[in-house]
Amino acid sequence: MANKLYITDTILRDAHQSQAATRMRLEEMLPACEKLDSIGYWSLECWGGATFDSCMRFLNEDPWERLRALRKAMPNTKLQMLLRGQNLLGYKHYADDVVDAFVKKSIQNGIDVVRVFDALNDTRNIAQAMKSIKKYGGVCEAAISYTESPVHSEEYFVNLALELEEMGADVICIKDMANLLLPYDAYSLVKKLKEKVRVPIHLHTHNTTGTGDMTNLMAVQAGVDIVDCALSPLANGTSQPSTEAMVATLKGTERDTGLDLNALSEAATHFRAVADRLKADGILDPKVLNVDTKTLLYQVPGGMLSNLLSQLKQANAEDKFYDVLAEIPNVRKDFGYPPLVTPTSQIVGTQAVLNVLSGERYKMITKESKGLLRGEYGRVPGEVNEDVRRKAIGNDKIITCRPADLLEPELEKYTAEAGDLAKCEEDVLSYALFPQVAGKFLAERNAAVEDENTVREIFVEDLT
Repeated sequence: MANKLYITDTILRDAHQSQAATRMRLEEMLPACEKLDSIGYWSLECWGGATFDSCMRFLNEDPWERLRALRKAMPNTKLQMLLRGQNLLGYKHYADDVVDAFVKKSIQNGIDVVRVFDALNDTRNIAQAMKSIKKYGGVCEAAISYTESPVHSEEYFVNLALELEEMGADVICIKDMANLLLPYDAYSLVKKLKEKVRVPIHLHTHNTTGTGDMTNLMAVQAGVDIVDCALSPLANGTSQPSTEAMVATLKGTERDTGLDLNALSEAATHFRAVADRLKADGILDPKVLNVDTKTLLYQVPGGMLSNLLSQLKQANAEDKFYDVLAEIPNVRKDFGYPPLVTPTSQIVGTQAVLNVLSGERYKMITKESKGLLRGEYGRVPGEVNEDVRRKAIGNDKIITCRPADLLEPELEKYTAEAGDLAKCEEDVLSYALFPQVAGKFLAERNAAVEDENTVREIFVEDLT
């Protein structure tokens, strides 16, 4: 790659996922697409993550239709998605045939770059997705879930990156979901990766703790190839640092991005109105824009903080918030130091809430906690507290193989289950990932299409 810094803009995916619960609609994206397409980004992140579920559950949109519309509207820019390895965009492991079909359809419908990660950094859980991305001609961006713990050293991350490169990664991403990677640590890690790894290095961070811009800048000094930013109306706080600020900072330097601030400003004007709508609807809470250094103390990502608050509100126990935050690192240690990212952040957080509310640690243990301790999610990075494991699963056998090896092919089963609801393979995949949500969405869509066809037939009959 040339010496200039490349930028991926997250305005169409992670920016509104992080700040506004993924509620930006396609109709709010399309008017800006021509301008976005002309800017010259390395890629635009616009799909995957929570968008798939949210489209159907809250916005009455078909996620596949959204992708096709964005592809058509932005023919000159690489479109990027986020994929949770063997979990795809759901919350459990899927069989390899479903993973392969999902990757194939994502690329066929318009995705160029697939950023793929596993919450535990268990490379076995992203092997099939990586293979499929390569098979169908996508750019395979394999991600390291960045975290801090006694087992997560710089050497650990460098070795992980080398393994991912060996597995066929075209790009390595440092995925710092909680903005825990501090500026000088970013400099050191990127420097080491640039010395050891041949493929480009892409940095993804947030600005939750207020250090994101500095982290990006230090990574740039160390030679990072690409960074994630978000256009200013939905930047900062729990989102990414601002695109315009990064572009202005590097202007005239050897790492100049070459992007035009005026063009970025025009695109930002459109999204300012979108952000105002999200605020007016009460979806974008101004609290997400605040710097929250508690993340550095408890390693809790922004989305997880709001989850914990709502769990405690439901239990009328908001006064226990800081007790729960203090318990999270203890649960995480007992569970073998998993990075706190979907789904492990939810598992550890919910268990910490139960430990505090029940008054006795591990008196109540969730099904998901048992699954994590049993090995259903893959290999945890550190040593598990065996007393806690025994309390959770007794003498159950621990899974040591790749969890997906225990799954039979299941695409045919989902096709049969979806039945007449599914009109194409994309519908089957939507159903496989979210049976209840997609089932309801597809039934309503099909009924609306039938009504439209009936009206058309009556109209044609009247004409004749």
